[in-house]
Amino acid sequence: MRTPSNGEGPAMKIAQVAPLFESVPPKAYGGTERVVSYLTEALVDLGHDVTLFASGDSLTRARLVAPVARSLRTDPAGPDWLMWHTVLLDQVSAQAQGFDVVHFHVDFLHYPLVRHCPTPCITTLHGRLDLPDLAPLHRHFREQALVSISNHQRLPLPFSRWIATVHHGLPTDLYRFHPEAEDYFAFVGRISPEKRVDRAIEIAKATGTRLRIAAKVDRADQAYFERDIRPLLDHPLIEFVGEIGEAQKNDFIGRARALLFPIDWPEPFGLVMIEAMACGTPVLAYRCGSVPEVLEQGVTGFIVDDQAQAIDAARRIGMLDRAACRQVFERRFSARRMAEQYVEVYEALSSARAAGGATTGTEDGQAIEPLPL
Repeated sequence: MRTPSNGEGPAMKIAQVAPLFESVPPKAYGGTERVVSYLTEALVDLGHDVTLFASGDSLTRARLVAPVARSLRTDPAGPDWLMWHTVLLDQVSAQAQGFDVVHFHVDFLHYPLVRHCPTPCITTLHGRLDLPDLAPLHRHFREQALVSISNHQRLPLPFSRWIATVHHGLPTDLYRFHPEAEDYFAFVGRISPEKRVDRAIEIAKATGTRLRIAAKVDRADQAYFERDIRPLLDHPLIEFVGEIGEAQKNDFIGRARALLFPIDWPEPFGLVMIEAMACGTPVLAYRCGSVPEVLEQGVTGFIVDDQAQAIDAARRIGMLDRAACRQVFERRFSARRMAEQYVEVYEALSSARAAGGATTGTEDGQAIEPLPL
């Protein structure tokens, strides 16, 4: 049995179960699938035996098990997502006994299966948890071992069995450090009411600074875009680029004076914030969701509560040390650090099973103590 490169314990047989909507990694937008990719490859680098359940157009050094040939979003036939995720979970169930741990990233679809699974299972929840139907669902399945991606994310479900919080991480060579900035702000993400690109536009106009917007418009947000945002784009300081891929992000974010993240919702994590740090680009963000956990005030960016503070901070953000942003990223948000923390979770679950304890929790959700951050 191999010894992982972190030198701690034997190699584990680990299953990663990804959604089928996008490939792993995704060709363009797809936060969950990107994180699954970074985690999977980092676990391989650590010497673990990893199997990835994902769409057939995924790229990985792990063993790939693919219920579908291509990601569901890119299939012109418009396949039924629920049917294919049912097939996915059945394939995971059939192979579960061959793993030390099964790590799910598919929301809650697998909860009934996990109750009867002989292998320790862990679920990372990647989305917002304040939706009304999630509380009764998780009360029903309160024994599930869960990982949050920020401490703030878990607040709506305090009764759940939270094993750990593991912040996302990126490969350290994915983005290069940009020591010098050009004279523009960047906005990257989706055009939607909660992302508040309108605030970013107001900040840019108030400071006389160019704003470059690299964002996708989902079908559900098309009417909002046409009604509320498109009229704001007709200004010499504002450039709407549209959706960009990973290859374009490096320079787009890295050359910006700052990334604007003026959100108005309980952001579970905010991957683009650590992408900016990796480039050395400071972040200007509203105090919502995970933002105070991810950013270090006055080091990697400024955290604000209103537009007056945001405009003032935007005028000063060029004073922040771009090298310090990169250093914080390497210390706190590398893919290796993320993988090592998940291995701690896996080992805790496996040890509990080996000792004869329940790996699916107890009624009060306290079978395994939460791991420290």
